[in-house]
Order: sequence, then structure tokens, then C-alpha cells
Amino acid sequence: MATITKRCYYEVLEVSKTASAEEIKKAYRKKAIQYHPDKNPGDKEAEEKFKEAAEAYEILSNQDKRSRYDQFGHAGVGGAAGGGYGGGMSMEDIFSSFGDIFGGFGGFGGFSGFGGSSTGRRVSRGSDLRVKVKLTLKEIATGVEKKIKVNKYVSCSHCSGSGAESGGYSTCTTCNGRGQVTKTMNTILGQMQTSTVCPDCQGDGKKITKKCPHCSGEGIFREDEVITINIPAGVAEGMQLSLNGRGNAARRGGVNGDLLVVIEEETHPELIRDQQDIIYNLLLTFPQAALGSTVEVPTLDGKAKIKVEPGTQPGKVLRLKNKGLPSVNRYGTGDLLINIAVYVPENLTKEQKEVLEGMENSPNFQPTTSIKDKIFNKFRNLFD
Repeated sequence: MATITKRCYYEVLEVSKTASAEEIKKAYRKKAIQYHPDKNPGDKEAEEKFKEAAEAYEILSNQDKRSRYDQFGHAGVGGAAGGGYGGGMSMEDIFSSFGDIFGGFGGFGGFSGFGGSSTGRRVSRGSDLRVKVKLTLKEIATGVEKKIKVNKYVSCSHCSGSGAESGGYSTCTTCNGRGQVTKTMNTILGQMQTSTVCPDCQGDGKKITKKCPHCSGEGIFREDEVITINIPAGVAEGMQLSLNGRGNAARRGGVNGDLLVVIEEETHPELIRDQQDIIYNLLLTFPQAALGSTVEVPTLDGKAKIKVEPGTQPGKVLRLKNKGLPSVNRYGTGDLLINIAVYVPENLTKEQKEVLEGMENSPNFQPTTSIKDKIFNKFRNLFD
């Protein structure tokens, strides 16, 4: 699958990362006017920039999405999975979503909705779907492709989602295909016009005269679909990826909903995750700690041998660089932290007790002041 490089959303709107909500709104309106289809008829590049600006505004105008984007980049808001308006939203959906910025549906600054006219026709949208995907730490370390089966509404292929048999619909006579009806009322301030969704066609602009027999006129039906999800390396528990247009199909045409993928981490039997670092608790015997030893420790991709120096104290942390997890934004890789613990025998024979009692008063078995301070400071740091 080809990887599409997305531009930074702040760069798209030409604002700083500390820009206020009002500054972001003004910047988007400026870009929307600049690349509006009515101002650039037939210009595909301008159309793509128009969609790109809408995608950037959709993320940065939402505080929750903006926070995830600032922390995780495009992967945190579905960019790694082909998210955004460029991945499925039409021009009309953009106007419908952000009509307040254009001063109403479609038009702003003297321009119409798109393509030279604003029909006001309602665009339906399918509902979003949410699925959970469990990942092992090894899968998180490398990134993984997952195939999942989802039972969802899909567009009827027989009628192309229209709900009508071929030629089995007609233009709504109430709204003349506009999807809206306009009423004029006399008020003390003069005549005022209001537009509402057409009550006869519910905004579709057309009526079905002969229903499709495969979907009973709905334009959709339920079906299992196998969806491939490319999950980037470094994701974390609770992170949500969005696949635009892979949710439920809308009735009688329109825009598909999104598929929201929530990440769950499987518990590793030996390793613990701490952000990008991995922690392993190495339990040594007293002779190993006192005499030194070479031991094997688990890693995310197998085993590694480490050398334990003679006299290693409990609480000492050994570090294996770059043996942890990568950042989801590719800002480096964490480490494997090996915490040293020492096992104290719980049952001793008479002979073993006599040996230890004979060494108890030896100076080498008494902790020095510096060792006491070092261990105490590590203990105190646990509560800072």
C-alpha cells in the first residue's frame, strides 16, 4: 500500500502551533476563499488544496483532535490510515460541515456552494463504527497490518445506493429537486425568507417510484466486510485511529461514516511498558549479585545477554539503549530498563545458617554509609 505524505496541518493553514481558535478559523476562511472551486473552475490542484485546508481545519478546530494531533501527529487523528476530507468527503460535505464560516450553506464572499450553484440538497452521512484491536508489545514495536471482519451497512451495488430500480425515481415536484423549500413571511421588519428541508423528499430532491428489490428501496444492506488496517509503530493503549469512509454507508447515497479503531495492549508476561521505555525486573540470587554473573534477559525481539558486576545492589537499573518502543511520531526509540532485585532465601539448612552467621560480623557484609545513602535516595525518589 502506497504511503501518502501529509503536510503539517499548521503549515497548511499557515498558523503557528500556539494559534488561537479564532486565528485558525480566520486562516481557514482565507484559504477556502483562495482555493474555492467557483474561483478556480476546473483547477484540480486548487480543489485538492481546498480539501486539504478543510481537513486541517476539521482537526485543529476541535480541541480534543488538536490535542491528539499535537501529541501524536497524523497517526493520532487517523492520518496513518488515510484519514481526512481528502479520503472521502465531497465538496458539499465540507460546505455542509463548515457552512457557518462561509456565512451559510454553500455561499460566502459572493461565491456559491460549488460547481456554480447551491441546491441546498441534503447530504446524508452513514454512522461511524468503533472496533477494538488488541496488540502485543512486539506488534506495537514494529507496526502491524491487521485484517478484521466488520458487519456493517454497505451500499447496494444493484442500484448504486440510490434505492431505486433503474429509472425508478422522479424529481420531487415540491422542491423541484432542490431538497429545500423556501417560505416568505411578512413581518414588522419586512419580508423574510426561510429555507427548510423539503417535507416530501426529506432533502433528497427526488422520489422513488420503483424500489430496488435487492435493498427494498433503502440503498443499503448489512454485510460482512474484511477491512485491512495498517497500524503504525509506537501506538498506545486507548489511542484511536480513524479510517475515513470505512464505516456504515448512508441511506440512498451520501457519505459513508468512519471506522474508529481503538488500540488495546495485551499484557506481556515479563515486560512492562512505561511510555516508550520497557521495564524488566531481573531477580538475582545472592551469589549472582555478590560474585557477578552473565544472565539472559527478554527483549521485544528475543533475548539479550547482560553482565552483572560483582557487588551489584538491589535497585540498580541497567539500561539497554534503543531496545524499547519507537515514538509514534518517529522521534526516537525508548530503552529497555533492567531493574535489579535480589532473592533472599526463605529456608536455610543448619549448615547454611552457620556459614552466614560466621560472615555476619565481617566488614564486607556491612553496608557503608555511601551505599546506605544511595539506596535511601532511590527509595525517596519513588515518592517525588
